[in-house]
Amino acid sequence: MPFPPPAQKGMTQLNREVFKRVISVYGVRIPATKVMSFQKQIRGDLFNQPKLKNVVDDNDSKETRLVLLRSDVQSADLENVSDESKKVIETEGLGIAKHTIELTYDYWTSDEILRAIIPEELPEVPSAFTAVGHIAHMNLREEYLPWKKVIGQVILDKNKTIKTVVNKLDAIDTTFRFFKMEILAGDDNMIAEVKESGCRFRFDFSQVYWNSRLHTEHDRLIKQFAKNDYVCDIFAGVGPFALPAAKKGANVYANDLNPVSYKWMVENIRLNKIKNNFRPYNMDGREFIKQAVNDLDQALNTGDTWKTFDHFVMNLPATGLEFLDAFRGVYRTKKDVYEKSGSPKLPLVHCHCFSKSPTPNIDILERIQMATGEPVDAESSYVHWVRKVAPNKDMYCVSFRLTPDIVFAESSIKRKEPILEGGGSAVETKKPKIDDKAQ
Repeated sequence: MPFPPPAQKGMTQLNREVFKRVISVYGVRIPATKVMSFQKQIRGDLFNQPKLKNVVDDNDSKETRLVLLRSDVQSADLENVSDESKKVIETEGLGIAKHTIELTYDYWTSDEILRAIIPEELPEVPSAFTAVGHIAHMNLREEYLPWKKVIGQVILDKNKTIKTVVNKLDAIDTTFRFFKMEILAGDDNMIAEVKESGCRFRFDFSQVYWNSRLHTEHDRLIKQFAKNDYVCDIFAGVGPFALPAAKKGANVYANDLNPVSYKWMVENIRLNKIKNNFRPYNMDGREFIKQAVNDLDQALNTGDTWKTFDHFVMNLPATGLEFLDAFRGVYRTKKDVYEKSGSPKLPLVHCHCFSKSPTPNIDILERIQMATGEPVDAESSYVHWVRKVAPNKDMYCVSFRLTPDIVFAESSIKRKEPILEGGGSAVETKKPKIDDKAQ
């Protein structure tokens, strides 16, 4: 960066006026009609600075322009200019003139301004954020908090689509999955609107869970849902999986425990003009699994014909695997129908989870077995790496098919301890398929 802003180390209240710098450069006076060809001949010695012009008006004449030279050319004798360019200047030029450029706060990027403010002993410039509609969501570490307001204001100034800047205050709420946050700059408006996967989503970002970094994962799973499939989304939030699936033609049963998430999921059904193929719920995840299975059975009135969900989606990575115990015996009363139907396919489960294990594929299958009390088919299971959430912690999505031993079990599992990441039981399992990034 050849022209950094003036250092204002430790500033805690933004003063834009102090970010000014005057640059003096030399230019060659050239007839306006010859400017283009002249620039081509001396291109290696042109000013060439981001967001600044190489050619400016000549105050002494309307017939000529000043073609600016490199900023390190600081004398009229053109000491640092190449011999080739000097010859062209002597031939084409009408004289040398000094030109001044005033740089202000608006010239520099947020990263450049914050670099001038944040003390040098801190390791980095905190200019990164996640955009959620008009909201910039930051996650400032403690050492940067004394400058949080000035950081927020700079981010607001330098990003024209951002109207509100917030900072996460603590870890995610364990019950309703949203972050407590404070507004650093901008409007006190937390109602965001986001377009993703062909749908519009509106929600109160301060009271629901939304992660824009998961849009690729949302699309990946949605591609697996076919028209007329039956999809059950157990931790649906405001609907990033469920709504695009319904718009694609799938029949969706979606639930979230957070009443605010449920409210916005219903609003988003209306917003996306989804009519008869979406049923929203607001209840506990385990109870919802049983309720959705029962409701679908009644809706289809299957009688002696086997039909149930094609997919279960479980996007609750911190504890999702623990909820797999709800599938144990969930179709117990339908065992005869299943067997008479020629043992058709059971539902496919897509469960997100975290793992710190060096062998996440084995770790995750062990934890599934702990939750369900039964092994799953490793050969047909697939562990997909989603993203890194911490230096030694990754997010995965395991897709596996429920087995008759699980869904027709006569007894439930009583467990006192949670299923820990990397802490599965010492069961013997085969290695499931896993994508390359997770190796």
